[in-house]
Amino acid sequence: MIETGLVQLLHEHLDRLRGQRVGLATHAAAVTPDLTDAVAALRAAGVTLTALYGPEHGLAGAAADGAAVGHGVEVRTGLPIYSLYGATREPTPEMLADVDVVLFDMQDVGVRFYTYTSTLWHLLKGATRAGKPVWVLDRPNPLNGVTLEGPLVAPGFESFVGVIPIPIRHGMTPGELALWMNGEYALGAELTVIPLRGWRRPQWFDQTGLPWVIPSPAMPHLSTATVYPGMCFLEGTNVSAGRGTALPFEVCGAPWLDGYALAQRLNALALPGVRFRPHTFIPTADKHAGQRCGGVQVHVTDRDTLRPVALGVHVLAACRATAPQEFAFLPSSWEGRPAHLDLLTGSARVREGLIAGEPATALVAEWESDLAAFAERRRPYLLYA
Repeated sequence: MIETGLVQLLHEHLDRLRGQRVGLATHAAAVTPDLTDAVAALRAAGVTLTALYGPEHGLAGAAADGAAVGHGVEVRTGLPIYSLYGATREPTPEMLADVDVVLFDMQDVGVRFYTYTSTLWHLLKGATRAGKPVWVLDRPNPLNGVTLEGPLVAPGFESFVGVIPIPIRHGMTPGELALWMNGEYALGAELTVIPLRGWRRPQWFDQTGLPWVIPSPAMPHLSTATVYPGMCFLEGTNVSAGRGTALPFEVCGAPWLDGYALAQRLNALALPGVRFRPHTFIPTADKHAGQRCGGVQVHVTDRDTLRPVALGVHVLAACRATAPQEFAFLPSSWEGRPAHLDLLTGSARVREGLIAGEPATALVAEWESDLAAFAERRRPYLLYA
């Protein structure tokens, strides 16, 4: 079993926090191997926690996606919880006044638009402005640290689901991302990364020996995270991405979609590492709640050859071709900005290309040169072989 940055801190670095007032940005999925959460583990070790900071979904991980989270109080300790996903995304000097150092410990899923990356960015900026050092307690990238996929964020398309120009599947840990942010953007943060011990870049989460704790309500399994980098594109359309079912992002559909025709169309593409099965479901929440939807279930047959971002583009094209009159891209996002798909993909290119009838394979091929350049730019910030 590998050791996370939290475990490394508890074993080897506690003396560096003696006498310090410590803030902790965390959530329910940040646990030790015996499932003790970070708040309890640090307090049991004698760390003086004075403030907590929560991301999207809140400290408990219970709030719905996109729902604003207010400030609160941690019930066991009475500590203040400052939300970084409400009226404030970047911690203010007042939120940081009672801390000497801020720890960041969150289990990310290795996907750019999963918003814990944006919370890390804003935490680094806010802490730097307030003159507070930040320690990132590193955790593994669940989708491995080797495979890169997807477009970068183009200028003008920055948002909370794309705060920096990295690929959708970036292959970096939170600690490496923090180093990237601090180095590439000269943030000037007083940054310390407490690294993982024993993690190697080719490892997927289920090869680490660590327990999977859901990092957000619609991310129940590693299998969800595996397809999420592309199936999340459906959030920018009128097709259900499976929210309100037991298999979010692993099923998709709509009342007007023919699941048999959609599965046949997608299977005919012979995409690597995946098959599609016709599937009928009734979501209990989100799009088409309470309505019978036809669609497909995504069955991953080889996750190492699967390219989920490319898969997402093909699924968009197939849904549009199967129901051209009913399928639609959403015109805006919950941020009130450009079309939501544009924020997810990082530009209008995918949406406009599909509307123009360009092949999905051609759109996917356009990313390759940017990915090669990114692979070289990230190299100095990588901590693991």
